[in-house]
Amino acid sequence: MKSELSESSVKKWQTEWDSTTNGAITKLYFSKIADRLNLKINVTPNFTMIVSGHGNIKSYLYKYKIIDSPTCSCKKGEQSIDHVIYECELLEQERGRLKVAVLQTENWPISNDTLIKKIQQNF
Repeated sequence: MKSELSESSVKKWQTEWDSTTNGAITKLYFSKIADRLNLKINVTPNFTMIVSGHGNIKSYLYKYKIIDSPTCSCKKGEQSIDHVIYECELLEQERGRLKVAVLQTENWPISNDTLIKKIQQNF
């Protein structure tokens, strides 16, 4: 009975998740509710910022006129989540570790939902 109720709840949640226009960035990382529920993730402020697009990232702060420029500290572009993950020269060492883990079974660059699974498995 409990598993039937849980399965029904997850299906309903998935239907609502698929139909909402909210959470567009989060959906890139977690398109399937059941997959997210099965991940054991250490939810930190940085993790939340990445999967929501909200927080201490210059593109977000600039959008709300909290800072005067969205330019990353590396001076190579706007500091967005994708810039931080895939491009920022200041994070080359961390990206290298991530790429090593990803390239064992996937191609780089990787989709956001697969990226989350790799992080959970390797870090």
